[in-house]
Amino acid sequence: MSKNLFIVSLLVSFLMVGCGSTALVSTPLENIDSIPLKIIPLEEDEKKQWSHKDLIKDTIPGMSVEKAYAELLQNKKGAKVIVAVIDSGIDIDHEDLRDVIWTNSDEIPNNGKDDDQNGFIDDIHGWNFIGDMTGATFELTRILKKGDDGSEEYQKAKGERERKLSQASAQKKQVDFIVNAIPKAEKTIKDYLKKDAFTEQDLSTIQSDDSEVNEAKGLLMFLIANDLDLEGALDYQKYLTDQVDYHFNLEFDDRAILGDNPNDLTDTDYGNANVIGPDKDEADHGTHVAGIIAAKRNNGIGIDGVANNVSIMAIRAVPNGDEYDKDVALAIRYAVDNGAKIINTSFGKGYSPQKEWVAEAIQYAAKNDVLIVNAAGNDSKNIDLDENPVYPNDQLDGVTISNTFLTVGALAPEYGGEMVSSFSNYGKENVDVFAPGSDIWSCNPNNKYEFASGTSMAAPAVSGVAALVRSYYPKLTAAEVKTILMNSGLPIKKSVVVGESGEAVLFSSISQSGGMVNAYNAIVLASKK
Repeated sequence: MSKNLFIVSLLVSFLMVGCGSTALVSTPLENIDSIPLKIIPLEEDEKKQWSHKDLIKDTIPGMSVEKAYAELLQNKKGAKVIVAVIDSGIDIDHEDLRDVIWTNSDEIPNNGKDDDQNGFIDDIHGWNFIGDMTGATFELTRILKKGDDGSEEYQKAKGERERKLSQASAQKKQVDFIVNAIPKAEKTIKDYLKKDAFTEQDLSTIQSDDSEVNEAKGLLMFLIANDLDLEGALDYQKYLTDQVDYHFNLEFDDRAILGDNPNDLTDTDYGNANVIGPDKDEADHGTHVAGIIAAKRNNGIGIDGVANNVSIMAIRAVPNGDEYDKDVALAIRYAVDNGAKIINTSFGKGYSPQKEWVAEAIQYAAKNDVLIVNAAGNDSKNIDLDENPVYPNDQLDGVTISNTFLTVGALAPEYGGEMVSSFSNYGKENVDVFAPGSDIWSCNPNNKYEFASGTSMAAPAVSGVAALVRSYYPKLTAAEVKTILMNSGLPIKKSVVVGESGEAVLFSSISQSGGMVNAYNAIVLASKK
């Protein structure tokens, strides 16, 4: 979403204007903050694998994954680790993922029976808790649909919906105008140049008294200068249309297609075994997340995931809109009951009416030695503040409920004051660590690959490191792995820019650990345990 927000801010702007321990660290701690900043643009291979690079060697704030494999893990054999990805669906047929997808060996495929008697029929690669649901409302919309109960939460949700719906509707009109303007501008320039195609150089040489030609030139030059195009505008147009038609729509019944009662946790006879979802293209988020964790390493195609020895359990529970607490709670329990040792939760929302259900599931995971790696959220906010809650989290009524729940903020590839991703949430109490999350190259449905940004990308990077630790040191508990990830990160002392206001604060003040996750150091610390 962050990329789309950036695109629309530029487009609308144009419209308005123109129309731990020292011994474990890769270098002595006192030298970390004297590392020269990388001023040369990243090369193509660095862009696609920057999150695996080493801060000292490459001056890129990656996780030292390549160094860990080269120096610590060569010729070592680890145990298989099941990582559950609770998300929008996963293209399990993707060329770089199909060999790492979990298979339920106790279930006979497509026989219409619950062979392993776990309550799910034909769950060969996981479970789809939202069936054929695609578009969904936001949780605040659902709160309003229940009616005014006199609560402060109702009033807050009402005000937020009115404000955001008005903003989305206004932006949609502007973006609709821009989407229509781009093809017209291209045709105007082609007609003027008498060419079927034109270059930036062609545009720059145009000098005309025709206002229509000049306006077309201005728009297209602006797009080129900001690396924008019609496709990006169309993506954001869809995002805004979904908000108006689904997310904030009080008349839209997103749950009707499932036929269950979302307010009854015991009503579990719903969903299906299609973990991709009804539309493979809509499984892009989950596919991207899975690729970051475990895309097949060293197969000569695509990318290398962070972890080897991983099986990805695909669990679909996140629609285009806010996830339901019921689905999240049941998805976590499914993952635990079916052998996952790590659960990646790259999603979140600001309201959680049945947060107790999710809290109980998180506690269930902790009791069964399962680590949950959670995205901090993309609102550029301090989530320690009461007015900025993000769910799921490891708090219930102000009390920490789990020691196996790890929340991750996002980093950008440029080491220095702007290395915290501009969209990333932060918080000394409620964010545990930071990891690469901006411009991450990973899998996309139908054997494609793309860049994406978000704390949704930072969480699976950490899930991958956690899987490495659990694979090569399987006797470590989930709580110990969390502690290792927090204590082995690089403790940066620099000031960094965070939040919507661009406030400069010490990096150590925006998470509990004050560090960036580092695979090399994590393996070293794990070996000492």
